[in-house]
Amino acid sequence: MAKQIQAIRGMNDCLPTQSPLWHKVEDTIKRVVSAYGYNEIRMPIVESTHLFKRAIGEVTDVVEKEMYTFDDRNGDSLTLRPEGTAGCVRAGIQNGLLYNQEQRLWYTGPMFRHERPQKGRYRQFHQFGVEVFGLNGPDIDAELIMMMARFWRELGIFEHVRLELNSIGSLQDRAEYRTALVAFLEQHIDVLDDDCKRRMHTNPLRVLDTKNPDVQAILVDAPKLSEYLGEESKEHFAGLCELLDAAGIEYQVNERLVRGLDYYNRTVFEWVTESLGAQGTVCAGGRYDGLVEQLGGKATPAVGFAMGIERLVLLMETLELTDVRRSVDAYVVTMGDGARMAGMKLAEQLREEVHGLRVMSHFGGGNFKKQFKRADNVGAAVALVLGENEMASNTVVVKDLRGGEQVTMAQNEVAAKLAELI
Repeated sequence: MAKQIQAIRGMNDCLPTQSPLWHKVEDTIKRVVSAYGYNEIRMPIVESTHLFKRAIGEVTDVVEKEMYTFDDRNGDSLTLRPEGTAGCVRAGIQNGLLYNQEQRLWYTGPMFRHERPQKGRYRQFHQFGVEVFGLNGPDIDAELIMMMARFWRELGIFEHVRLELNSIGSLQDRAEYRTALVAFLEQHIDVLDDDCKRRMHTNPLRVLDTKNPDVQAILVDAPKLSEYLGEESKEHFAGLCELLDAAGIEYQVNERLVRGLDYYNRTVFEWVTESLGAQGTVCAGGRYDGLVEQLGGKATPAVGFAMGIERLVLLMETLELTDVRRSVDAYVVTMGDGARMAGMKLAEQLREEVHGLRVMSHFGGGNFKKQFKRADNVGAAVALVLGENEMASNTVVVKDLRGGEQVTMAQNEVAAKLAELI
């Protein structure tokens, strides 16, 4: 027997028993984002490696350690996208969507990072992202956060997540803060682990993200980024907080929140949960006003966020919020060759007349008991039974598989009854 081929480590199958919950999450996200007037954009999975190095930063963990990069047959260095913002900006510049225009976009699809696989974090994962271009004020930042709050309410998880906010200021603000932070860290070099020592000179703000408790303890006395913000950054952040207060959205200012990618400025935010252990971030984003120009476009303000679908599904499962619409509404049970064809015709008629109705026909033979068992196994709400008597009278037996009641009715009346299932 040939050896079984297994899935690549960290790249998982989504099985038929799992996909209904994925559909619920994805459909809710798409419905909400459409309610705000956002439009879908689809980008390639593979991009030039140089795009991510320029956008994300060459000394970030993503570029240094996690990207799936390879040379194609022409010798060009290509990378499976590790995130969506860089590709969205590239697409906007290349297709003339950004200069002197306002764009509100969303996308979804697989991303790839070579990380240590663990629950809620995989090497192929799926993200939903939103990007807005051409708007500079804190009001659009607030709308994105309000949009996310609506996601959580519609998914039933609003009480299980909380919002953390910070302002990391402009590039100039951070340059001044960086000097002060490095000077502080050098005074405590003996406490820093190897990772923090490396970051101290390449990307010192990422030291603020450390999970090392000894380093966290000394950071209590570290200079605060808020003390180095310029007036514009302060006004922008104050405006955002004022709008969130008016909208009744609670938040916590976390001065150590800096985000892991170099392109962020001013507003950064995360929605986090206590229900998933270490994998607590379910959505994150912020402003990146300099990225369009950095990638060759005209200076354009921008803000966005991304959320991992796997982590949202895991959170829904953890909270036991797994009720989803059944995959089958009605199951057609027949007896005899003539009834089988009549049943298929009835199923087609019902699909035509009742938009969104999910009808499955039984194939493979078997007695009524076997067919009803199959109908129950696929989660059907009702069975539609056709035999010789029903064919002769042009009727159908509609059996409620949950309540046990059944009625016989004319076939042309069945559609109206089944419409109640949608």
